[in-house]
Amino acid sequence: MNTADISFIIPVYNRPDEIKELLESFLLLEGTKDFEIVIIEDGSSIPSKNIIEQFNGPLNISYFYKENSGPGDSRNYGMQRAQGDYFIILDSDCVLPPNYLNAVRNYLSNHYVDCFGGPDAAHQSFSNIQKAINFSMTSFITTGGIRGRKGSVDKFQPRSFNMGLSKNAFLATDGFGKIHPGEDPDLSIRLENLGFDTALIPEAFVYHKRRISWNKFYQQVNKFGMVRAILNKWHPQTSKLTYWFPTVFCIGLIAAILLWILGYPTLLYGYGIYFIISFILALIASGSMAVAFLAIVAILIQFFGYGFGFLKSNMMLSFSKKSAQDIFPNLFFK
Repeated sequence: MNTADISFIIPVYNRPDEIKELLESFLLLEGTKDFEIVIIEDGSSIPSKNIIEQFNGPLNISYFYKENSGPGDSRNYGMQRAQGDYFIILDSDCVLPPNYLNAVRNYLSNHYVDCFGGPDAAHQSFSNIQKAINFSMTSFITTGGIRGRKGSVDKFQPRSFNMGLSKNAFLATDGFGKIHPGEDPDLSIRLENLGFDTALIPEAFVYHKRRISWNKFYQQVNKFGMVRAILNKWHPQTSKLTYWFPTVFCIGLIAAILLWILGYPTLLYGYGIYFIISFILALIASGSMAVAFLAIVAILIQFFGYGFGFLKSNMMLSFSKKSAQDIFPNLFFK
């Protein structure tokens, strides 16, 4: 596949330092640099224009400023103005490894698909909290590998921090919807319904910084849980019992603690075994005791945030005749 046919689509909102790191990683990509980079400033009050101008020359960058309308709409805005026939969508808090584009190009040349996704990883320079969150969000023991573990899911749904989309697929679907988060699995489901194939490219990973504080991480996963219930209602064929696992896990943990207080510790022992296994896997993955301990904290925050967000959203959607957008206006951009 010719890299000249590729346009990278990157929305940015108040993150000039992050876009600088991402563009620096573009300079280190192996192979030719005849691709296009389209950056969409989504109504930022701290613009990135001055940073971006420093890279325009070594890199072919198109920069657009627009009023704030959310990442999904900004990606659509960029794809409508891009020159390429294939779009690679990245979050601004990502950094590319040198072999990224070669991995994408080699895969699509031999196994073309109209939509692909790649995994994310934690760079050695990331903080311990970022590494712990990355483990919690990517480990098979917590998410089942739905965010990029090869062979762990029957139908991979790419995530928009690292996602490829053909121009034909974009035109057929009108791109991302107004919901956020959740705009990426919604698009993946609509692509599947239209007969477009999706795939995971394991070698096309990015270093993804994610949230840098526990509070921001909780808010993020809580929204993930609420959005999943909405997607289940929109696309009932995708609903699975496994989506209830975090909710059941949290309610079970609370019950286990209460039973332990009453003198029945057996259930709590089961949870203890789970956390010991998680600690060992995090230690093996990171090589750090500190990250392994923090991974337990990240898992608890992830499960409680997602689990109770999912429960709350299901209950409100079940007992209200209003639309999801009316019930949860904070999850939608106008």
